[in-house]
Amino acid sequence: MFNSIVTTLNDILWATPLPILCLGGGLLFTIVLRVPQLRHIKIMVKMLFGSKSSDTGLSSFQSFCLAIAGRVGTGNIAGVATGICFGGPGALFWMWMVAIFGAATSFIECSMSQLYKEVRDGEYRGNAAYYFGKRFNIRAFGLIYGVIFIAAEAMTQNCLQANACAQALNTSFNVPVWVTAVVMAALVAYITFGGSKRVGRFAEIVVPVMAAAYIIVALIILALNITSVPAAFGLVFKSAFTPGSVFGGALGSAVIWGTKRAVYSSETGMSTATPSAGAAEVSHPAKQGLVQAFSVYIDTLFVCTATGIIMILTNVFNCVGESGEYLIQSSILGENADPGAPWVQAAIGTVFSWGPGFISIALVFFAFTTCMNQMYNCESTLTFFFKGTTPKWATMGLRILFLAFVVYAGVIESTTAWAFGDVGIGLITWGNMIFLITCLPIARKLLLDFEEQKKAGKDPIFDPDKFNWPGTETWRGIRDRYLSGELPSDPNFLPKEK
Repeated sequence: MFNSIVTTLNDILWATPLPILCLGGGLLFTIVLRVPQLRHIKIMVKMLFGSKSSDTGLSSFQSFCLAIAGRVGTGNIAGVATGICFGGPGALFWMWMVAIFGAATSFIECSMSQLYKEVRDGEYRGNAAYYFGKRFNIRAFGLIYGVIFIAAEAMTQNCLQANACAQALNTSFNVPVWVTAVVMAALVAYITFGGSKRVGRFAEIVVPVMAAAYIIVALIILALNITSVPAAFGLVFKSAFTPGSVFGGALGSAVIWGTKRAVYSSETGMSTATPSAGAAEVSHPAKQGLVQAFSVYIDTLFVCTATGIIMILTNVFNCVGESGEYLIQSSILGENADPGAPWVQAAIGTVFSWGPGFISIALVFFAFTTCMNQMYNCESTLTFFFKGTTPKWATMGLRILFLAFVVYAGVIESTTAWAFGDVGIGLITWGNMIFLITCLPIARKLLLDFEEQKKAGKDPIFDPDKFNWPGTETWRGIRDRYLSGELPSDPNFLPKEK
């Protein structure tokens, strides 16, 4: 009964209109903002290391790594496998499209979280609940979205991460699933209970290492199969535009499944990257918006592509049609092989004997850091519900709820975890994407202000009195600290000394 309800909700939420909204919305934002995700890619990279942490905020790099911790998770391994299974190799192409256009979406949502942030519990807090509640000065909007967001993160998204982690360790090392779930819950508690500073420090150390190691292994496999690489990419492009694959239905659709898995993997339009973006110490909201836009590329264009191409190069994937027939079937996987991490393990295992174990370890790190980020997101969103200090009872209640679902997710079926997770993704993405359209005029003015100051040879500093937007009062203090020299300027924007 429960599975039937979840499946029905999933089909409703992920019907054709949502992929159109995600892709179309990203295209709209790209056009109106004049392709900032490509025009400013050079400064995006430079700004990663431009700002320093402060007593109230994270550095841009810490915030970036925290966002990557959320973006790079099970979706980059198991999610890509399910996308290719039901959408064909062409699903990978549509993942790329979501990443390119979705980077503009990420710019808007992360800039908005910066613009409307406040200091709560001694730290910067900014996220979707804040811009929902402050954009039109209607607090109820933020409260409603905040409830939906916390429910999605604490009761569905962490299920996917914990379940994938438990299943991987059980498959490769025979670790009981309940042991993994309990240990994972304990570790998440230890790191996140230390506040955003501890989370940020952990993320900036672990995240770059885990992503780089995974990409390096993928590059080695590409190098060993270099003659087959053109054909693999050719299959991706051909499959993406095969008649009947575009908007063809819930199953067998490259667009729907590519978009579905790309949204889950990159978190584009989901608003889940906004809490980490809002925690950064920067002089202008557009700065962190651009930095977070770059994180979408790391997630999808690098990590997801690595996973997909590995499977295609090694011919270790099945493709299932709408009626359940096999359109493509790997001799290694055989029939009744549920799509997920085992496919990627088998693919790397054709090249390296240690491949399955490596994927299990990578999945553990990916899932754990994402789960850690989700816990942080929930606590950040909770601060919007209270004026002033967040009551300890509310924070503790949220933590207990979150950790209980981490433990529960470790012992449920993976298909249930994925269906449950997709419902949560669908709910928050629908609401956020529609609301971001109303934020587009503000995001455009923010970007123009940033570009004008940059062109004039200045380190852009946001002046809230120039625009008089309600809910941006926190920026008066930030502006004054930068103008007084209390907070350092970013040398990337200052004229070079001759």
